[in-house]
Amino acid sequence: MAHVVVFGATGYAGGHITNELLERGHSVTAVARDTSKLEARDRLTAEQGSIHDPAFVTRVSSGADAVIVALRAADDNGEKLVEAMPHVLAVAAEVGARVGIVGGAGSLRVSEGGPLLIDTPAFPDAAKDEASAHKKVLDLVRDTPDVDWFYVSPGAEFGSWAPGERTGKYRVSDEILLTDAEGHSFISGADLAIAFADEIENPAHHGARFGVAY
Repeated sequence: MAHVVVFGATGYAGGHITNELLERGHSVTAVARDTSKLEARDRLTAEQGSIHDPAFVTRVSSGADAVIVALRAADDNGEKLVEAMPHVLAVAAEVGARVGIVGGAGSLRVSEGGPLLIDTPAFPDAAKDEASAHKKVLDLVRDTPDVDWFYVSPGAEFGSWAPGERTGKYRVSDEILLTDAEGHSFISGADLAIAFADEIENPAHHGARFGVAY
């Protein structure tokens, strides 16, 4: 069984990932700024702190097999995830941990050779800042050698506002946005978590981004 650190364990994606890993028998260090929302569970260690605190990141990552980052690219305090990631990546490389990142769909192409989703007229203006900031995170990890990372872009219709259900099924793409027969690009929080747990248990993407949706 793996020891996994989850930054953003009380959030929508991070919470589902934490639950899935625990259900599969892994141990989880659940990191959040406010851990009062975390219930005591077997194999769960709650750590209150920030990914922007280098000493804290170093301490909680010790002994980890994987470090999952399930955080917004720009938080309410104005701190940017891309600025914290170099230390996260360096620590992961030092301890031999994989780094998994919950990304966004905006940096996926809508078709082979087509534009990025963020550059299409249908992409909502309100989401552009976050999508652009997360693309910078993706660009950073792609330019970081000697780290075993994977970056997962869920479907475009992903979030607590559209929770969906656990189906146990998902499709995987590389750089192309997945859509269903009706043109929807969606995955539930529970099934995104399954994709993350599957990747941790059976690594298939090393130094790569992949998309998951129905």
